[in-house]
Order: sequence, then structure tokens, then C-alpha cells
Amino acid sequence: QGYEPSYRTINRFRVHSDVKELIRQCFVQFRCQLIEEKLIDQEAIFIDGTKIEANANKFTFVWKKSIEKYHHSLIERSNQLYNELLENEIIPEIEREGDEQLSLKELAQLVGKVDNVVAEYDKQIEESSDVPERKALRSERKYPKQVRKQLIDFVLRKQKYQRDFEILGTRNSYSKTDLDATFMRMKDDYMQNGQLKAGYNVQIATEGQYTLAYSLFSNPTDTRTLIPFLDEIENHYFVLPKHIVADAGYGSEQNYNDILSNRKREALITYNLYLKEQKKKYKQNPLNPDNWQYCEETDTYICPNQKRLEFQYHSVRTDRTGFQRRFKIYECEDCSGCPFRSSCTKAKEGNNRKLMVNEQWEQQ
Repeated sequence: QGYEPSYRTINRFRVHSDVKELIRQCFVQFRCQLIEEKLIDQEAIFIDGTKIEANANKFTFVWKKSIEKYHHSLIERSNQLYNELLENEIIPEIEREGDEQLSLKELAQLVGKVDNVVAEYDKQIEESSDVPERKALRSERKYPKQVRKQLIDFVLRKQKYQRDFEILGTRNSYSKTDLDATFMRMKDDYMQNGQLKAGYNVQIATEGQYTLAYSLFSNPTDTRTLIPFLDEIENHYFVLPKHIVADAGYGSEQNYNDILSNRKREALITYNLYLKEQKKKYKQNPLNPDNWQYCEETDTYICPNQKRLEFQYHSVRTDRTGFQRRFKIYECEDCSGCPFRSSCTKAKEGNNRKLMVNEQWEQQ
């Protein structure tokens, strides 16, 4: 009958911490048995993941972008209302934590102050026996009463948005009927339709086709699950072997850097363009910068039109996880009149082709 479980109700359905620990110990003991029986040699682990649909209502979306949009609107409207109250001299100025937005505590304080104003009007109306005066007081009381109602609504909405942000954390979405589930793309159904459902990204580590460790993630992309999964394996399951094997979904500069530099292991992980780079068409494409001549002494590239691309400056890009990628930016000396211009660059007329080179990525 439209019943929606509360946060506490949903929590009761979660796996108990003692059971989680028992399952973990089972996996550790199972691996020890495999080693004793010489069924695995501990030379490598093979990592992959799959998305499992949550037992949650698929129509209970809560999107972070929507919450941020509504919250921003609430901040603007509450600030505007506060300024109106000051201009109309209905309440005195309050001491604020910051100028950007009114906190939940400050909004509640405004409700209390407006309540006092309304109560004062009620008292004056009750004490007055003059009909025109009572009518005038009721008219004056109308605006504070409307404001009080609006402020209470702001308080309730602020509480809701803060709770939403707490549940979301670093995620972009969650389901109201399973707060831990995130909406992610599942594999296409039999009609080749993409499926967006509440689910979990399950990561497993295997050797000899035996599952040795697992973990659940609310992040839909495998790239960003590798490092926390390796941390969990090291902290709760076993020492990582020499080789870490995974498919192209895990190939990123941050992941290579973590395995090679931090963990001192071998990363047998391909990357997205690997198969494309093996093709004859890719290797023989004259407009592909990978096929351009490079002079190490002058640190310059030579394009198909025999023009030089010289180093200009360094650039640093920071992704959402805080990882920094460093690029060297090269620029062609002159692209004007080049017969390859339309196919080589999207730069506007008068601008030259620029080339971004990530030396660490190329080395990895």
C-alpha cells in the first residue's frame, strides 16, 4: 500500500558484521587449503567484476545533480527571504556562520524569531477591542505568518537535502528502498536495450578459476574500484602475488602507478586503445601522432607536412579522485596552408595544431 521502508528498517536487512567476518575467514581458509593441495601457485591473481541488480524499486531514483540543483535554489530563496525580513524590519539581524548560506540552525532560529512576532500580533489582537485596529493588526500579521510557513518548509527541505548528501557520499545516485545501491548500467537485455538499474559492482579475485577474495562497490566503473579492492585484499585476505591481471576496464595511469610504484608488483593490464594500436590501419595512418617522427635532442615532433611541433609548456590535470596527470604541450610552428589541416586538427583558422603528451602514461 505504498509503504516505504525507513532508513532503520533497511539497516536491519544488512549482513551482520559477525557474519561478514565469518565469510571472510572462510575465503582465507579456503585459499590456505588450495595452497596446501597445490592447486594454485600464488604467482598471479585475475581480477574482474560484474554488476548485480539490487532488490530495490527501480523507480525510486535520487540523483545527486537534482539534489544539488534544488539545494542551490533553497539557498538563494532563504537568503532572499532573510534579506526581506531585515528590510521590512520584522526581525533583527542574526549572527551568521557565513554569508553564503543559512545553516539549519540559523533557519530554525529565524522560525523562532518570526514565531515571536506572530505571537506578539496575536496578543495585541486579543487585547484590542477596537474593530478597525484589530483588522489592521490581522492584515499586518498576514505576512509574518506566511513567512513562518515558508521558513518551516525551508527547514524541512534543508534537513532532507543534508540527509540525501550524507547517503550519497561520493556517489551520483541512490535508491530510496536500498540506500547502499547505486543506479548503474547493466548488461543489455535480450532486446539489446541498455538497462539502468539499482545495483552493486561486485569485484572478485581468482586464481586457477577459484575465487579467493571479493568485495562490493557502489561505484559503477571498474577503473576506480581496482585500488580500493587491492587494499582490501592486502588488509583482509592475503599478500598480493607478483602479477596483477585484469582487462582493459582497469587500465589507467593511476592504477598502473599504484601497482608499479606503490605496491611494487607487475601490472598485466591492457588499456583501451591496445587492440586498436595493433591494427595495420592505425600503424600506417600518417595523421596519427604516434607515427610522427620525434627528435629527442631538440624535443620536437615532425608532422606529415614536415612542420615542427615544439615544446611550449607543462600542464597538470586533476581528476575527480584527486589524481594528477602531467602533460607536455607541443605546438606546430605553422599550420596555415597545410593540405592536411581539415583532417589533422579542429583548431580554428589562425591557430596551430597542439599535441598533448603524457610521458608517464606512454612509459607505463
